[in-house]
Formats: sequence, C-alpha cells, structure tokens
Amino acid sequence: MKNRTENRLLIVIGTIIVQMGLGTIYTWSLFNQPLVDAFGWKLSSVAITFSITSFALAFATLFAGKLQDKWGIRRLVAASGVLLGAGLMLSSQASSLGMLYVLAGVVVGFADGTAYITTLSNLIKWFPEKKGLISGISVGAYGTGSLLFKYINGYFISSFGVTSTFLFWGIIVLIMVVGGSFLLREAKVASSATTENGAQKDYTVKEMLKTKQAYLLFVIFFTACMSGLYLIGIVKDIGVSLAGLNAATAANAVALVAIFNTTGRIVLGALSDKVGRLKVVSGALFATAIAVATLSFIPLNFPIFFACVATIAFCFGGNITVFPTIVADFFGLKNQSKNYGIIYQGFGIGALAGSFIAALLGGFIPTFIILTILCIISLVIAVTIKPPFQGKKEKKSNQKLPNMQPHTRTGL
Repeated sequence: MKNRTENRLLIVIGTIIVQMGLGTIYTWSLFNQPLVDAFGWKLSSVAITFSITSFALAFATLFAGKLQDKWGIRRLVAASGVLLGAGLMLSSQASSLGMLYVLAGVVVGFADGTAYITTLSNLIKWFPEKKGLISGISVGAYGTGSLLFKYINGYFISSFGVTSTFLFWGIIVLIMVVGGSFLLREAKVASSATTENGAQKDYTVKEMLKTKQAYLLFVIFFTACMSGLYLIGIVKDIGVSLAGLNAATAANAVALVAIFNTTGRIVLGALSDKVGRLKVVSGALFATAIAVATLSFIPLNFPIFFACVATIAFCFGGNITVFPTIVADFFGLKNQSKNYGIIYQGFGIGALAGSFIAALLGGFIPTFIILTILCIISLVIAVTIKPPFQGKKEKKSNQKLPNMQPHTRTGL
C-alpha cells in the first residue's frame, strides 16, 4: 500500500511538471507586438497564430488516445515534449508568417494537445475516488505554467529579443515535459467503472456517439469554452472601450484572468467531488450568464468590469477542470482519453467561434448577448441531463416491475 501511495505521488509530481510546461503556450500574447516590431507583419496576422495553436491543440486530442495505446504514456509524452520544444526552437528561425503558422501554430499546438489530454486522463485514472480534485491539480498546473511564464518569457523578450526567447523557451519546455514524463506510469483500469452515479459500462467512442448525452455535453462545453476564450482574447480591449479604463489599468485584467482562471480550476475541481459535477457546472454557467449579461446591458466602471472578468475567468477554469471527470462519470474511465478528445473539440471550435460571431455581428455587445443566450440554454441542459446508463437502468427496472408481483395460489 505504501509503494502504491509513493508511486501515485510521483505520478502527480510528474504530471504537474509536464502540465506546467504545456501551459506556457498561453503566454503567446506577449509575442504579438514584438513580432510585429521585428518583422513588420500586421498585428492581426500575427495574432492568428494562437488561434491556429488552439485549434491544433484540440484536434490533436482526437488521436492522442490511440497513440497512447500504441506507445504508452511515458514514450508519448516524451515524444510530445521533444516535438513541442523543437517547434518553439525552430520558431526562432521563422522568417515568414507561413513558417510561424506551421511551427508555432500547428506543430506546437499538436504536441501540446497530445501531452495535455493523455497526462490529464492518466492521472484521473490513478485517482478514481478523487477525480475532481486531481483534475483540478493537473489543469491548475497548466494554468500556473501560463502565469509563471508570463514573467519568465516577458523577461527574456525584454532582455534578449523575441527570436532568442523562442529558443530559450523551447529548451526549457523540452526539459520540463521530457523530464516529467520519466515519472509517469500507465494507469490500469478495470473493465467496468464506478462513479458517483453508480456502476456503469465503459463506452467506446462509437457507443458514446450513439447517445444524446454526448452531443448535449458538447454544447455545454462549447459554450463554456467560447465564453472564456473570447474574454481572454479581448479583455484589455473591453476595459478600454466599454469601461473607459486607460490602457495600463485595463492591461491588469490580463493578470486577473490568469489568477482567477487557475483558482477556479483548483477550487471548483475539488468542490465537484463533494457536491456533484453537474451542480458545479450549472452554478458556473449561471454565474457566467450573469457576468456576460452585465457586460452587455449595464454601464461599466472599474469594479463592475473587474468583477465580471474575474467571474467569467473563474468559471471558465472550473468548467475546463470538471468536464474531463463528467465524461468519465458518463462514459467510463477505460476510454476516457478518446471520449474526452471528442467532447474537447468544443474547445477548438469555441476558440474560433467568438471571433467569428463578433466579426459577423459587429462588436463586443452583440457577441455577449449571444453568449448569454447560449449560457442559459446550456444551464437548462446541465440541470436536466442524466448519464446514459442511468436512464437505461431506470427503464429496465420499470419493465421488470410487473414480473416482480408474487403469484397467488388458487384452486386446490
């Protein structure tokens, strides 16, 4: 028992190191203006790089589970770390936007997504009794990496320039991810899973896609991701244009988002083990709807703006954390990486949808109104949805009920 505890502790430490290295990609906003200054590219063109990264990250999760089955968690994460580091280091030699899109966008995003979902799912499998807490620790480490490297990469850029920073960043991340991979071990999962809802079967991807719950969960996750990711991309601009803040004050919201995003991941992840996953998601969607509606309809000042931003970031972080465990609760632990990879496409689509809606409707406020409506719809789904096996179990029980009546002996 002691050895098992020690092994699990090492796996937690290894996962934290890996996830912190992966989370550094969320410092991309630091690189936009320096790249514009260095190469004369348009700011909007450079900013597209991170959208490509986010989409490639989500797309990679479709294949990560199958790759893990072939290579094993340790070799796959180590290979992802090498690819991620190489993509960043080679980005220091990028002389065109096309090269930047391929290296810092496609290569970095694919490597990051592959290691992210497999290490997260593997750690959840090691702690089936505390899935919410352990998911919060893993995803919280991802957010912490982003927060810490805002200062590390910021120092490198100011001291050595943007191209050299890509080189240093790549070396550090390669060491972190590959080094952390040596502490990982493959989790062994029994053929059936036990969740907070009772015993259930382990659904394959094909079986999951035959249930209505898979599509309803996708809608909720898409809404949660679009709300948070759209805010992250334009939070400074909202502060200036809608709240009337100066650029320096509005820029503080960027750090606020990182802090509350990370806090939400840890707090709501642990809370979901005690009160239930869907209750936490429902509460987060309700709070997000109120905050987004406030940004849409109420005149903003400093405290209202920052309260709304903090609420949305906190709830986004919590939803990102709780959803892997919801997928495990609904569809089992055995195929969790593959099943969550499907639902996780809501992240990639959500990363793009907010900007497209804003461009189509012409501004922040119409987009916030759409987000409010989506949050209300998703809230209704979260309150009413039930695991697929639970409904079948109830139906089967009802069908058998007439046969359970005792026979009455008559005649002789």
